[in-house]
This record gives sequence, structure tokens and C-alpha cells, in this order.
Amino acid sequence: MKGVIFNLLEEVVTRQMGTDAWGELVDAAGVSGVYTSLGSYDDAEVLALVETAAVSLNQSPGDILRWFGRSALPLLAERYPVFFEDHKNARTFILSVNDIIHPEVRKLYSGAGCPHFHFEDAADGRLLVGYRSARQMCQLAHGFVEGASGHFGQEVEVEHLQCMLKGDPMCRLALAWNA
Repeated sequence: MKGVIFNLLEEVVTRQMGTDAWGELVDAAGVSGVYTSLGSYDDAEVLALVETAAVSLNQSPGDILRWFGRSALPLLAERYPVFFEDHKNARTFILSVNDIIHPEVRKLYSGAGCPHFHFEDAADGRLLVGYRSARQMCQLAHGFVEGASGHFGQEVEVEHLQCMLKGDPMCRLALAWNA
């Protein structure tokens, strides 16, 4: 995983939980805690941080990943406003991830292993999102969807139809935005 993700996690933790919280989390997780944005780090380190935070806060790892995604999205919007400026809502922003955002991420962060998303319009108006990644972090994607929706002043309902963590070949989310 690219160091920029660890940097975002550190910033979210310190902003919301205080300056000592990151060091305490790193120590409890037994990871290095020193991450450069361009560096690549073992996925096990972010998983250790998530698991440790989940135990410490009496939440599930999925809850922590969703919180991280929701909290990190505003930071991404501050740092990379060009990714957001052509969009008027979360739906069009999310639909741009494969074609605009992830190619730029790969340019900025060589070797980034971005997930790939598949999109389909459901008959009921929801956006169906297929997620496939070796990291199996669909809950992080869920959090980013909520964060993007908040950025555009929208509320979203996210339903997990399939999940790789439950043995499905891919994750499928159904997204519905309230007016």
C-alpha cells in the first residue's frame, strides 16, 4: 500500500483524536509508523493499525475503515481539488474514479495498486458498484462514498449486496442518494 494512505490515516487520527493518538496507535499495533507518501508498505501494516484501532475503540475493523474513508475524503478534496471541480454531485465523482482519479494516482505514486470498480445502473435508480481488490477493503470504499456524498452535500444509502470477505468473488454495493 502506498504511503499516502498511511499519511492520510495519521492525519485523520491526529485531527480527530489528538496529537498523541497516532503514536499510541502505532505502538499498540507494533508497526513502524514512519511512512513517506511515495513509499510502498506491506498491507499488513495498515491492517494492523485498523485492527488495533477497532479493538481499542470497541468497533469492527469495517467501522474503522468506513470512518477513515469518510474522514479522509475532505483531506483529498483539499489536496487534489482538480479531481472534484468538474463534478456537481457524488455520483458523477464516483463514476470518474477509474478513468480520471486512479490513472492520476498511478502517475503520482508509481506502483500504486488501485482497486478497480465496475458500474451499472439498477432498474430502481441505484448505482451498482462492483469492487475487486486483493486488499478486500470494500468498507474503505464505502467510507469514501459517504465522504464524497458529504462533500457534495448529499446523503447516501449504501447496501452491501456481495462481499469478498464473505466468500463472494467480488464486492457489490448499491448506492442511492437522497435528494
